[in-house]
Amino acid sequence: MKITERGSDEANRIAQRIASLRATSERNATSAFEFEPDIDAAESIQDSCLQTVPNGWKVAKSPQGIAVVSPLHPFVTGSNALVWRTGTMIEVEIAVALREYLPVRLGHAYTRGEVLDAVEGFYLGVELVRSVLNENGRESFSLFLADRMGNDGYYLGPVFPRAELEEVQSANLKLRVDGAVIYDADARHSNGDCLGWLVDFANRADRKKDSLRAGVVLTTGSLCGGVPLTTPGVVAVRVGGREFFCSILPAENPKSARVR
Repeated sequence: MKITERGSDEANRIAQRIASLRATSERNATSAFEFEPDIDAAESIQDSCLQTVPNGWKVAKSPQGIAVVSPLHPFVTGSNALVWRTGTMIEVEIAVALREYLPVRLGHAYTRGEVLDAVEGFYLGVELVRSVLNENGRESFSLFLADRMGNDGYYLGPVFPRAELEEVQSANLKLRVDGAVIYDADARHSNGDCLGWLVDFANRADRKKDSLRAGVVLTTGSLCGGVPLTTPGVVAVRVGGREFFCSILPAENPKSARVR
């Protein structure tokens, strides 16, 4: 697969294809894409596909060790629902809302403590993940990044005190859909620390200048991996002694994933 850069005809075609697949709820094999973007082009593609100002972002790390973000859309809370499609996975995550702007800083890296002090609130949240790529990011992380790292919606749940951050990261986590348990184990972030990727992103020299502005919400990665969500329904999330609910509704015209 050939690499393409931001603004190229090939990058524009990738954006159009991803947008079309998302609009029809279809999926393709990664090998169906002739080109893959570099990281810079992938970040540009995800912005052009969304064409709206996001209310939140997800942070992760590429296999090459580059901290990256993708927009969360739709981003809902309260009684608002998310939409289920065939192939959806669900993740329970910790999100943070910044109260202070963290500008790009060269020559002096942000510490975990500085990033922690810039956080106004800590939240539990639910992310739905369903990439247009059948293999998600296993064959091409940059194409996966161009597809918003599979984000298909985010529900911002309850706030919790900063003092409970470490406890929440390792508490028992139980997921139920319409009463049926689909996950029950201790919470565990793949990085070991939910703030790790956010700190790495804060220290990325070429990130957008306003990417960590005051008020932005960033979700920090799954505490339970990706759990297959085989049906829509009312999702109950319990982490330690905290429980919240969100509704996942079927799409109006859901289509089964199709390989092309």
